[in-house]
Amino acid sequence: MLYRNVPKSGDKLSILGFGYMRLPTKKGGGIDEERAIQQLRYAIDNGVNYVDTAPAYHFGKSEKVLARALENGYREKVRIATKLPPWSVYSRPDMDRILDSQLTTLHTDHIDYYLLHSLSKGNWEKLKALGVCEFLTAAKNDGRIKNAGFSFHGDTATLKEIIDSYNWDFCQIQYNYLDENNQAGTEGLVYAAGKNLAVMVMEPLRGGNLAGQIPEDVKKIWDDSPVKRSPAEWALRWVWDHPEVTVVLSGMNDEAHIEENLRIANEALPRSLSLSEIEIIHHVRDTYQRLMKVGCTGCRYCMPCPAGVDIPGCFSLYNAHHLFPHDRSAKFLYLGRHGGLLSHVSYAGLCKNCGKCEKVCPQHLPVPVLLKDVSKDMEGMMGIIVPVLKGGLWCMDKVGYVRQALFRR
Repeated sequence: MLYRNVPKSGDKLSILGFGYMRLPTKKGGGIDEERAIQQLRYAIDNGVNYVDTAPAYHFGKSEKVLARALENGYREKVRIATKLPPWSVYSRPDMDRILDSQLTTLHTDHIDYYLLHSLSKGNWEKLKALGVCEFLTAAKNDGRIKNAGFSFHGDTATLKEIIDSYNWDFCQIQYNYLDENNQAGTEGLVYAAGKNLAVMVMEPLRGGNLAGQIPEDVKKIWDDSPVKRSPAEWALRWVWDHPEVTVVLSGMNDEAHIEENLRIANEALPRSLSLSEIEIIHHVRDTYQRLMKVGCTGCRYCMPCPAGVDIPGCFSLYNAHHLFPHDRSAKFLYLGRHGGLLSHVSYAGLCKNCGKCEKVCPQHLPVPVLLKDVSKDMEGMMGIIVPVLKGGLWCMDKVGYVRQALFRR
């Protein structure tokens, strides 16, 4: 495992961090705790020493599972990062109450890396007015937290303003080869590092969109490359190629992915990509930008939707429908998952244009407008097709054909 230093403390962190946001789940729902714990411990045994969680992840269960995973001596082997949720803070005492509750939940007397969760200009001004800077300083002084930071999905100008407003130890930004000029971007990365902040990177695979099923146009570029790597490896190496990056967070929930990421994290030195390799990645970036309809990362900050729309789910299948034009399964999956065929209805057409989702979207997407596009493109004759399929599902299911098609992704 390769390690990089936190500038202000000299703390050595593994370049691969374990994101506890997308844990493995059971078929019937809920976290597969035994598997999640085994996965994290395996990663720690192989050099990972940074794990990131938050109260919001898995509806409050992520921190609890992490506490169990770090029993039997594993707590001493890692630095825990968790977050203060601004949406739950209404007064200065709320900050201490939330932090103290997290310490209890995580079975620890200190948080190594404590972040203000998903800062924007608005909630940063709110927290400042409530005394968050004094809170962070006091919590550092009394030992409850070791390093103070924030996660961020806004623009570069706001990032710089926040960085200059407090003596931060680190920050966390979204960064990948599709986001060089989006959100904090390369300019924000360099600015933060120039202020001696450690920079933790989230969404290196942009919610998984840069790995997994690859559009044919993109696959051809990778296949034609003289250097053979998986799409995930190309994306991770691109981020780690930047010396300003301290830790890259990966929401690992598959054993094969963990093995691959560990291997790459043993090799990915900064400035190790050649110019020709960087040109290949830029070619892929340009191709994705041409093909992708919606830049959703699946973070689910927009959920729950008051109208019942599964916003990230609808966007994911809408993107898949256009990224993989020769695969017609996306529309069938849409009917099954969102049209009420096998679960409750959650399709895009339910949108009431309330605007709640647009206000909280880290990507600043015009969500209601995009949901109208999804509805127009994906729903069509859904009002007729779904009842017909529901009525005939029992007989087709005898051969398993429909369920296999609907759940194969």
